[in-house]
Amino acid sequence: MIRKISPAAITIGLIMAIMVYVSSNINWGDNRWKGILESDAKGYYAYLPAVFIYHDLNFGFFDSIEKGAYYDENFFYDYRAFVNGSYISKYYAGTALAQLPFFFTAHGLSLAGGSVADGYSRTYMIFVNLAALFYLLAGLIFLNRTLLHFGISERHRILVLITSVFGTNLFFYATAEPGMSHVFSFGFISSFFYFAVRYFRKPSAGLIPVLFFLSGMIVLIRPVNGIVLLALPMAAGGSRELMEGIKAGFAKVPALAGGLLLLIALVSVQLIYYKMATGKFLVYSYLGEGFDFLRPHFADILFSFRKGLFVYTPVYLLSFAGCFYLWKAKRFVFYSWLAFFILITWIFSSWSNWYYGGSFSSRVYVEFLPFFMLLQGMAFQFTRDRIIRKVLFGVTAVLILLCQIQTYQYRHHHIHWSDMTREMYFDVFLRVDRI
Repeated sequence: MIRKISPAAITIGLIMAIMVYVSSNINWGDNRWKGILESDAKGYYAYLPAVFIYHDLNFGFFDSIEKGAYYDENFFYDYRAFVNGSYISKYYAGTALAQLPFFFTAHGLSLAGGSVADGYSRTYMIFVNLAALFYLLAGLIFLNRTLLHFGISERHRILVLITSVFGTNLFFYATAEPGMSHVFSFGFISSFFYFAVRYFRKPSAGLIPVLFFLSGMIVLIRPVNGIVLLALPMAAGGSRELMEGIKAGFAKVPALAGGLLLLIALVSVQLIYYKMATGKFLVYSYLGEGFDFLRPHFADILFSFRKGLFVYTPVYLLSFAGCFYLWKAKRFVFYSWLAFFILITWIFSSWSNWYYGGSFSSRVYVEFLPFFMLLQGMAFQFTRDRIIRKVLFGVTAVLILLCQIQTYQYRHHHIHWSDMTREMYFDVFLRVDRI
């Protein structure tokens, strides 16, 4: 019996077709593939050729690749840190682990086709892009399922999916800079939230190892993203459901033990790498950088013209309209959401480089997009006044267009990669001509 494909599934398919087309147009032709790995993305990816091609955990091949065969002054970046007398990648290994099947496919195709199998030729880079699109797809599928659990109708879920991709910086990090960790984190965090919601609706031993596995991947990609565990009250939906879910989890000892082993095994990947590369299990690679929790840039990270989340991707701010409906119908979820938002913003804005270098909008929120889009879905679903509903839909459409214009401006350097000011912002506002 043929199962009918839902309109939401068709929408996801159409979104992905557009994203593949955009990615191929931006990255795959001529020599543009050389820009797929930029900045931090080089450090995330470098584990794969280091382990499987060069067998060199200290990246002795750096000079021959970055300064030799693939040198480009526009993309050159030293992703290494010198710690305990050895070079290591400054960045964490989780993104590379997520890319691993795509790397193996690219390596196999390169060997079979007789092309350059050095880990950095065109085939490898295109598969990095495809890996990002795969995790985008996974994130959208699980976001759609989460919205369904919260009672969001299909037509409103479709609007949320479209807004998520084309109205936020998720679009940029899935296409223009697909080697960065954010779209990979988006896929895993979206999956984690969905399975957490399912678990608290009906605690199951089978879901416990899944949640631990997803937690391990989230932490291995970006350790700070482990704060997603604080979203569990939101997933539970109520204090009683939260406590019952926790009690049920502790009662399922074999599943809990298996899950913990999965988590430890995944986190140990980084520790084992450090031990093999430097002789120490614990290494801090972000030399000269760190958190200062007593001096957060709370307002700057949200509203500044340098990188403000709500300035460059105002759909995040519009999603707060859903708080009104959470307050009325799901008070516990409202307080959980608000506390979670305040906490992640406090942590992110406490980083010494609170604007996170070269990035479009505040990139550290990309992976937490499902939590904002849940609010957006609430606003779409429960706005009863016809005029307000039309205004909400109209403003969303305008903000999607604004995001696309500002994404274009960032890609073509109308918006400076790091040092925007109020004057610079309004000088180029809505301009799409090349400067």
